[in-house]
Amino acid sequence: MGDFNQSVILEAIRRSAEGLSRIELVEATGLSAQTITNITRRLLDDGFIAEAGRTINGPGKPRVTLRLVAESRFSVGVHLDPAVITFVLLNMSGGVIHRLVVRTPDKDPRRIVETMAQTIDALIDEAGVDRALVAGVGVAAPGPLDAQKGTVIDPPKLHGWHRVPLRSVLAAATGFDVTLEKDTTAAAVGELWTGTDSTEGSFLFIYLGTGLGASAVRGGGVITGSSHNFGEIGHIMVDPEGPACSCGSRGCVEVVCTPQAIVEQAETAGVFDDDRDADDERAVEARFSLLCERAGAGDSPALAVLRRAAGHLAVLISALTNVLDVDRVVLGGPFWGRLAEVYLRELPEQLNRRSATRAVHLLPVEGTVVGDDVGAVGAACVVLDAVLTPRASDLYLDD
Repeated sequence: MGDFNQSVILEAIRRSAEGLSRIELVEATGLSAQTITNITRRLLDDGFIAEAGRTINGPGKPRVTLRLVAESRFSVGVHLDPAVITFVLLNMSGGVIHRLVVRTPDKDPRRIVETMAQTIDALIDEAGVDRALVAGVGVAAPGPLDAQKGTVIDPPKLHGWHRVPLRSVLAAATGFDVTLEKDTTAAAVGELWTGTDSTEGSFLFIYLGTGLGASAVRGGGVITGSSHNFGEIGHIMVDPEGPACSCGSRGCVEVVCTPQAIVEQAETAGVFDDDRDADDERAVEARFSLLCERAGAGDSPALAVLRRAAGHLAVLISALTNVLDVDRVVLGGPFWGRLAEVYLRELPEQLNRRSATRAVHLLPVEGTVVGDDVGAVGAACVVLDAVLTPRASDLYLDD
């Protein structure tokens, strides 16, 4: 109970931009004044919070404002993508202190783990942060995952990754506690942590990376699913007349909505000057960026490709939102920034037209507040979330 109450107090202080007095903490948390006094004294001694001046609010003595000491602890976030690996160092308030990006060396798990460990060391050294203040490392990886064992199980875009025990081998290589999370779930946690009003209501998060995924937030928490693999949407059909998929169906998200699929559609439409097919992640990313640049410049064929892709994505999102009945839709991921202008223009009306609840409420569509690094930032936030966010389940007694 003491740890839970401490989390409640820390979260209240973190969420308050101006800080809170002890009296305000009593009002915000419902805890007794004595409990607030005891726990804040311990947090002050441990350096998690600090007294930040006095305020006068009505009669009586001035109140001492307590604020989070953002530099008291840090966390590392790593986003493993088949094309690039992104690393961020966050402070306790969720602010990015330092960032590094490296190309994914190849698909060999050993080389990738070695690159991760070396870059994590470089990230911390370049930031000048004491390693003892780093609470842990969070890794966002493509699913499916075995959450209990901390293994990555045959993700579609990481060939050769058959039950790789990423959590344990990276922990051994770095000396830090490592948390492994799905990239889509991590992204939603990052949105919760950094969004100004993210704790209110519910939302569907659509993750746009080398592959596509989804996550959902309700009641201030991310829905993870019974096996921690919520959001595997690759084989949902969005175009019955689309290309054949490896699952045996046609027009699945995997072969219609991903950057590679969109680039292939652009090649078929003659958007590019040559007929060379993009056949690896780096080539796909380069062509995808060029496609988006041309669309942004008003090139009609390029714009038509992205509009068609937005239509396919609208079919997917409407199916998910009609099932989940969320308040809003948030899009993000490493490819989001290049698509934002077209998708934010095309999606709202198409989603509203397909919405089963359009007579009740509109479905707002917005981009992530975190930016393209939402996977890495979210992974680091998963570590902080485990340390700071109060959960009623923490009060359950073990059998």
